[in-house]
Parts: sequence; C-alpha cells; structure tokens
Amino acid sequence: MTEKLYRVGTIVNTHGIKGELRVIPITDFPKDRFKSGAKLFLKDKTELVVESSRPHKNFVLVKLKGYDNINDVEKFVKSELFANGEEISDLEDGEFLYSQIIGLNVIDKDLGEVGKITEIIELGSNDVWVVKSPKYKEILLPYIDDVIKEVDLENKEVKVEIPDGLID
Repeated sequence: MTEKLYRVGTIVNTHGIKGELRVIPITDFPKDRFKSGAKLFLKDKTELVVESSRPHKNFVLVKLKGYDNINDVEKFVKSELFANGEEISDLEDGEFLYSQIIGLNVIDKDLGEVGKITEIIELGSNDVWVVKSPKYKEILLPYIDDVIKEVDLENKEVKVEIPDGLID
C-alpha cells in the first residue's frame, strides 16, 4: 500500500460489550470516513472495515466487521485511525479539506502576515483555526465570516480581520 493515509480519528475507549469503539473524529467528513464499508487503517497498516457507526455526544461509535465483543476491541483503545483520500464527498462552495487549510499563511488587513495555520479544532457551532505566529502567542481564529474573509488556496493564504482583543 503506497497511497498516503490521513489521520481521521483516535479510539479513546470501548462502548458497551458488543465491540463498539468510542472514536474522537479528526476529519472533515466523519459521516463518510466512518460509514458502513469504509476502510480504516491502524498505524501498522492493519486494515479494518466499518460495519456500522453512529454519532454519540462528541464521539462516533464505530463497530468493526469481525470484532463482535469488548474483548476483541480492547487492544485498539488509544490507537489512531487512518484512511486514504478516496472517501471524499463533493465539497460545497466555501468548504475545504483540513489538509488544504493547514499550512496556509494568515494575513490580516491591518497587521500583515501573522502566522501559519497549524491545526483545526472542531467545535459545535464553528471550527477554530489555530495559528502559530512568530510575533504573537497562539491565535485562535473562529471560522466565521466576520473573521475569515477569503481563503486563497492558489496563493496558499487566508485573508482575515482579527477582532480587537483576540491577540496581544
């Protein structure tokens, strides 16, 4: 297997006794990544196939084919899950893959270049883009229209208007 794998979740615990796993999704498309029949991989390239999944609080409960009780899946707790790039939905206008956003330069209309996006945190209402900056402490930018003005993938930059009080 030579295709690039993307981290899509972390198994944090088991759920019940029938082999379900509690997964924190780290993906743009949890519905696609954890749908029935989707292929997931462990760090050692072990292939796992999703039998079923369902949202539960801030987790996704995942049942794997061939693993039917808690004893079969306990060994996977604290493992990271990976997927290849094939299971992608069509993007709507204004939607991006995490891999497209991470690494982009952040440019504020008043402050100029402030840093690079290093991480995306999923929150209920909107995502937060984490910016590492040589001039400022870590900057947390909410992904809302008032702050994120333009995402320019071609030039690898994001134009923003950082509100007063968000940075030192």
